[in-house]
Amino acid sequence: MKVIHLISGGDTGGARTHIYSLLSCLCRRGVDVQLVCFVGGPFAEGAEALGIPTTVLKKGFFGSIRPLLRMIRSGEYEVVHCHGAKANLMGMLLKPRLRIPVITTVHSDYRLDYLHRPFAAATFGMANRLALRRLDYRVCVSETLRARLINRGFKPNDLYTIYNGLDFSHTVAKTDRAAYFSQYNFHVTDEDVIVGIAARLDPVKDIPTLLRALKLARETCPQLRLVIAGEGQQRKELESLTDELGLREYVCFLGWVSELDAFYGALDINALSSLSEGFPYALPEGARAHLATVATNVGGVPAIIENNVTGILIEPGDTEGLAAAMVRYASDPDYRKAMGDALYRKGRDDFSEEATGDRQMEIYDQVFRAEEHRKGKKDGVVICGAYGFGNAGDEAILDAIIHEMRTLDLALPITVFSRRPKETRSRCGVNTYHTFHIPSLHRALKSAKLYINGGGNLMQDVTSRYSLWYYLYTLRAAHRRNCAVQMYGCGIGPLLYQGDRNLTGSVINENVDVITLREPDSLKVLEAIGVTKPQILLASDPALTLPGAPEKQVTRLLESHNVDPDGKYLAFVLRKWRGFEEKSTIFAAAAVYAYLNYELTPVFLCINHRTDHEAAAMVAKHLSIPYHVISEPMSSAMIIGLLAKMKAVVSMRLHGLVFAAGQGVPLAGVSYDPKVTAFLDYIEQDNYIDFDELSVTRMTGLIDSAIQLSDQRQELRRRTELLNEKEENNRRAAAQLLKREA
Repeated sequence: MKVIHLISGGDTGGARTHIYSLLSCLCRRGVDVQLVCFVGGPFAEGAEALGIPTTVLKKGFFGSIRPLLRMIRSGEYEVVHCHGAKANLMGMLLKPRLRIPVITTVHSDYRLDYLHRPFAAATFGMANRLALRRLDYRVCVSETLRARLINRGFKPNDLYTIYNGLDFSHTVAKTDRAAYFSQYNFHVTDEDVIVGIAARLDPVKDIPTLLRALKLARETCPQLRLVIAGEGQQRKELESLTDELGLREYVCFLGWVSELDAFYGALDINALSSLSEGFPYALPEGARAHLATVATNVGGVPAIIENNVTGILIEPGDTEGLAAAMVRYASDPDYRKAMGDALYRKGRDDFSEEATGDRQMEIYDQVFRAEEHRKGKKDGVVICGAYGFGNAGDEAILDAIIHEMRTLDLALPITVFSRRPKETRSRCGVNTYHTFHIPSLHRALKSAKLYINGGGNLMQDVTSRYSLWYYLYTLRAAHRRNCAVQMYGCGIGPLLYQGDRNLTGSVINENVDVITLREPDSLKVLEAIGVTKPQILLASDPALTLPGAPEKQVTRLLESHNVDPDGKYLAFVLRKWRGFEEKSTIFAAAAVYAYLNYELTPVFLCINHRTDHEAAAMVAKHLSIPYHVISEPMSSAMIIGLLAKMKAVVSMRLHGLVFAAGQGVPLAGVSYDPKVTAFLDYIEQDNYIDFDELSVTRMTGLIDSAIQLSDQRQELRRRTELLNEKEENNRRAAAQLLKREA
């Protein structure tokens, strides 16, 4: 592989470290790397000293276009890789004359690169924004930065994530700090606790907050001192603020520091107070020195700093929180050491130079495959289903399908059709279009290899005949565009109209390759409407495989609703249905029964956050006992995590039952639709009642039965795990159609 990297050549800090580290690693792996700088100086000299092939173009920016173009063509390079605004602009100018991919690494939020510098923002900043849009692919230095670009309209399939890595193979020795700081005329003692920050003196780093936090922290811990390594436009302003706060004796501005190991070896605490970051090298550099760290919750910082596990995480601008963190570290040396050692292990395991090199090689491979896709080779998946309606059950199906496609091929292009495409693109990180944008559907199918009619009971005419006809149309359109077609982990029916039954059977026979079903009752429907040609496999609901959110996140959500995480609860997952208002008093009576007899407080969870709160309100108005309603939009993982904390679950919603079953939580089902009954029968769970037959006696009996099963969670989970094994049929079928390893 031959790759040419472009950079201005005046870079310092994280960008310099990233280039040195990455290109050194790629050279060791046998990649033919060429670094091109537009100016000479310490950056280019440092790269050459590391053995990185380096060329400095000395003809000015625009004068370098032709020589650089000749270099790329004569050298037969396969990728142009840009770093920074000037390189991005050059990449944009070269791109129309090249037939190779031009990619860029986005090291920071481009909207904040020229903060408080209006002229630079209006010139270099605007040029960089334009260039970023025009280049082929973008590599973001954190998942948070990637998500930010997705929200700004960049195509997710053209965005990749890489975390900055560092060489953890050598040890950072403790520095004789008295001698080290004496060269800066800054005198410290063994009793002092030294906080340090290495950053350019720029508004985005928010060092004023760090200075104010030091002032506050010293009221409790007067042994605290602060050293600041870096240069920048704010130096005079920061020195003036230091004097204003009366901190001149306790703060030292070191200026530019070239020997960072010596700097970090002299510290007790590493600090980062930034308003925005990609993934700052200051954190793995501090981790390598076993430094206890406090950092702001921005960009990729949470990937390495987990609050009270590998460090202390605070919100940007939180002076009091930053001061409290410094005080805690300064007053507890054992805690300080424990956090420093934990951070070292995290950095060594997940943010090494080799891990970054591995990831960059993966990205290059994915780019080459994406180029084949752009040249007209059919590849990738188009997914269409009942997405974007606010129903966590349907979104869970989509999450599971996307996850399973990624396990087949991480680089697989995925396009989803959703009623809220921007929302789905942001949440799932895939290319999206509106469900009914027919021209986009045909364009996507033209280049795709597989069309997935995605999960749920899409083939039914109870809620809408029009939706049935639309999904049948998509099956036919996909087949005519030479896509393989799979109906994925689906249910079939009810189909009430004979014309719909005939049409559905005919379209499926003519256009579908494989059907994977989520329960056996649907097989009977397919047989009844004459479906014989596709391969039919019994699987299960894809959402069964999804994990719950981490317990800490679940706890925070419960506490935000004044719900005791250690309390005893009975969950109600209800939906508004014909006759629900009349039945609402039955659910209320059941909630009171559970509260009085089992001390279970009712919690109403809304799987569809747009509509289910209406059903919860109808029941709640009849209650005089304590209760909680959680109706905000939640991820499927969060709902699963919440249900896992329940003693039992009363659910009308199918995916309330699916999620609870996956966690082994005892169920009481209320079936308003055959799909609910079919699922419960499939998991050998007979503790349910038809909605029309609902009564107080029957409902309280279901609750009694569920509570009696509460000590049999392992058995309930075992039954679900058997279904998880069958769920693999969904993925295996897709793998065969895509010709990928399952």
